[in-house]
Amino acid sequence: MTIRILPAVGDPDAARAIGGLLGQLPGVEPSAPVGDSTRLLDALAALAAASLEELPEVVLVHERIGPSPALELIREVALRFPAVGVVLVTGDAGPALYSAAMDAGARGIAGLPLSYDELAARVQAAAQWAAGVRRHLGGGGDVAATGPGGTLVAVAGAKGGVGTTVTAVQLALAARAAGRTVALVDLDLQSGDVASYLDVQFRRSIADLAQITDISPRVLQDAVFTHHTGLGLLLAPGEGERGEEVTDRAARQVIGALRTRFELVVVDCGTQMTSAGAAIVEQADTALLVTTPDVVAVRAAKRMVRLWDRLQIRKAEETVTVVNRHTRSAEIQPQLVARATGTAVARTAIPAGFKELQPAVDSGRMQDLDAKSAVKQALWGLAGELGLVDGAQGTPPPGRRAAHRGGHGHGGQGTHGGQGSQGGDRTLPGLRRRRAIGAGQADDGDGGDAGPGTDALNEIPPSATGRFLRKRGGDRGQVTVEFIGVLPLALIVLAVVWQLVLVGYTYSLAGNAADKGARAGAAKGAAACQAAAQDDIPGSWSAEIDCPGAGDGTVYRSTVKLSVPILFPGAADFPWTVTGAAGAADETDTMAGAGQ
Repeated sequence: MTIRILPAVGDPDAARAIGGLLGQLPGVEPSAPVGDSTRLLDALAALAAASLEELPEVVLVHERIGPSPALELIREVALRFPAVGVVLVTGDAGPALYSAAMDAGARGIAGLPLSYDELAARVQAAAQWAAGVRRHLGGGGDVAATGPGGTLVAVAGAKGGVGTTVTAVQLALAARAAGRTVALVDLDLQSGDVASYLDVQFRRSIADLAQITDISPRVLQDAVFTHHTGLGLLLAPGEGERGEEVTDRAARQVIGALRTRFELVVVDCGTQMTSAGAAIVEQADTALLVTTPDVVAVRAAKRMVRLWDRLQIRKAEETVTVVNRHTRSAEIQPQLVARATGTAVARTAIPAGFKELQPAVDSGRMQDLDAKSAVKQALWGLAGELGLVDGAQGTPPPGRRAAHRGGHGHGGQGTHGGQGSQGGDRTLPGLRRRRAIGAGQADDGDGGDAGPGTDALNEIPPSATGRFLRKRGGDRGQVTVEFIGVLPLALIVLAVVWQLVLVGYTYSLAGNAADKGARAGAAKGAAACQAAAQDDIPGSWSAEIDCPGAGDGTVYRSTVKLSVPILFPGAADFPWTVTGAAGAADETDTMAGAGQ
């Protein structure tokens, strides 16, 4: 709801201060301030002459307004324009002035200096009071009617990424193309993507309606964005934390108002079950649960169905499961999904079409999805199967409205059709509802709690598990073939690395052997040099040792040449050798001189 505020402030400085603070309040549209009491009354009279709805919801009267005293001006406004809430702005907020202001007709007092929280509270209270007065003054023509109206379809996802939003958007577009008035509501309050899928930027959301007790047609019109396709969009809040403002009561009220204006209301409930989402699933004429044909998603769908049953918001047989990204080769087929979840599965399965959807998703123009797209054709066919398109062939899957007509529903044994769910007779103050109910209360018939074949299906049936294992066995065979193909390349790489290691090791051996030979030869002569170098070389390496001695009489030198082995030392050698040379101070002459 947009709160229109008309400030009446004579002091320019005070007018600027109040105007700046009003501009910070969410959902507020302040008008230009009027400077005296006469101009205020004239402005209100001109607006009232046009329409009651043209009057501002709140008038702020500053204590120093003139020429009439503030309390007299409040009394005049309250008498002439009773649908306007008046708030007095004063520096004296004592009990005496408070009592006098209330007697004059004010709806609140805001003390100076103004604080954001106090001003917001006073403005909100006055606006709600004004809305209530206008509801009574305007009669039935200005108030959203209550009771059932248009068809309500709730679309929920078993888990994230199964295509819930795409399904909701295309169902709404199909119904709109058939000439029906359609509202699409994004109730995925923390991560809704309807705006992104339809390339919409709009600052109003369902959270703006959450605090309004009486939603008039004008208020609803302000919050609903009219898309160029003709859809009425009520979006999720841009700030996820605001989703907490949308309670189950607010959701019921908002959807009730929408159903009075639109023939069809499609609600994207997302994958997280909040109290608001639970209220919509409970009220829905048709509740769709979207899943994909994989074990994780089907198990998530089963958990969701059981959650709905425990919360007493919807029975399994009253839920329609839609299989998205279906392929004929998939191990999990719709019949298996029906057995695992105990729900009715739509005859129309949505094929996998990532390439078809990607351009429309990336551009944010889901409405421009190619008419030849298999995904679009399937989803529009699903709309016909559900009865959302006039003249559609086939009987719609079981829904809440069919149950109210007294039909037995899908499965027949699970619940008595006429009393399958009780619709809006129960209230849902939150997700913490009574969980323990007797067997006779769970269902009004003689069947189990979720239809035939459900009680024993705690997991995917063994037959499906066996097929998965066989498929995994085939996958292992393919992996084996691929491994054999890659093995030669891996062996070649390992051989090259090993050969490089051998070359480096040969260099190290030659250098170390030459060094030991030089040191031994410097002390004991050539024979010791040969022996020391040979001892340091493993027998697998072919070595050539040269100990020329101390040619200059000062440094004893030795040289070791080693052949580089090919992969395995001792088997074969490369035709080239690695040379290591070293020298040490000649000690033989010194030792001989010392002996003499």
